[in-house]
Amino acid sequence: MTAPAHAQPLALDGRPLDGGLYLRIDHWAQRLPVPLQHTVTLYSTLGLLLLAALMVLAWWRARRADSTAVARALAAPLTVAAAFAADLVLKSVLREPRPCQVLDAGRTLEACPAAGDWSLPSNHTVIVFAGAAALWLVDRRLGALALLSAAAMGAERVLAGVHYPHDVLLGALLGTAAGYGLTRLAGRGAPLVERARDGRLRRWLTA
Repeated sequence: MTAPAHAQPLALDGRPLDGGLYLRIDHWAQRLPVPLQHTVTLYSTLGLLLLAALMVLAWWRARRADSTAVARALAAPLTVAAAFAADLVLKSVLREPRPCQVLDAGRTLEACPAAGDWSLPSNHTVIVFAGAAALWLVDRRLGALALLSAAAMGAERVLAGVHYPHDVLLGALLGTAAGYGLTRLAGRGAPLVERARDGRLRRWLTA
């Protein structure tokens, strides 16, 4: 697992952790049927769209529940945004290059990001796990579906060749912790929702 000649000095080198596993997964992914390869790469977008749809549905269903559930449902997008912001800060500190930039991965399913687009943690994984944790506290059925989708997203990021497995693992941990903690905190906004339910926003907050 030697680095290409153009590789930049590393702030964090993820290759010793699971570079070999990444290469085995990448070589296996390259042998998948072409339609399945296209499905894998499409899921990086479809998974985010599914999460957005689930958050809208959670808000709609929460209108029949108590004000705590409504507050958490309304806060879900903000929770995801906060988790994403934390991820960007952590990326800038860790500065781990993408595996496809420093390993001889060959042709990856997804185009390898440019140098400076850091790898650890995985943005996509942080987002979907933060959303899944938030939805779990609003609606367990939707939360379970979101968790399955989040796991698929994590797998997709490695199969696509743009992340190490440990990028996805840290992304899942960070996203889950941020999503769960911030959404629990958002539940304290229930009194504000209760007052809003008696005002102009009644139609949006009450079934």
